Amino acid sequence: MHRWHNRCPPDSIRIPSSHQSSGQFAVTPRSNTVRIIGGEHRGRRLRFVDQPGLRPTPDRVRETLFNWLGQDLTGRRCLDLFAGSGALGFEAISRHAREVVMTDQSREATGQLREFAKAIGTDRATILQCDALEFLRAMGRQRSPEVLFDVVFLDPPFGADWIARIEPLLAPVLAERSLIYVEMESKYQPGAGLQILKSGRAGAVHYALAGQADASGADQ
Repeated sequence: MHRWHNRCPPDSIRIPSSHQSSGQFAVTPRSNTVRIIGGEHRGRRLRFVDQPGLRPTPDRVRETLFNWLGQDLTGRRCLDLFAGSGALGFEAISRHAREVVMTDQSREATGQLREFAKAIGTDRATILQCDALEFLRAMGRQRSPEVLFDVVFLDPPFGADWIARIEPLLAPVLAERSLIYVEMESKYQPGAGLQILKSGRAGAVHYALAGQADASGADQ
């Protein structure tokens, strides 16, 4: 496992909790919960700060996603760039992912994620208070085989064109036959080098699983 020491990469930028460009978090007194729906931690509830723009992936959509990925993620390294509630990242841990790196700009969010990781006794979660774009740029500069990811979760706040900004930075951190899960407010149109493998819609949320254009790694 790569030694992150719960910090951003050395040349990336740590964002103060008052910076809210992601739209995910602002300080409020109320907390909500979301349930892990599969794997060894099935039924455990994650607490998360109730904030404008935060949309934990619904149970039905998560069930579909992990049917696509396969229920056992043993050996896979995952990246959850807009971790928020931690629903996607901890579902991956519950299904035996080798390591899950979760990033979020909010100190409150990352604090709660670390508390839950401690509560379930996992050492496979690395939680970083980072800006997603700066994290990817830093990883791209390092270009280390130790920081390549097999699965990337992209569930950013709506309305800021995050996916188009993130996609050009993904290639240096993708392992061979990696998979990218995307949630958006409109139908996903993959960028160069990616292709849609699976897709669906739940109300106003469009979701898709993409892979590299010359490879397919999802269960059909």
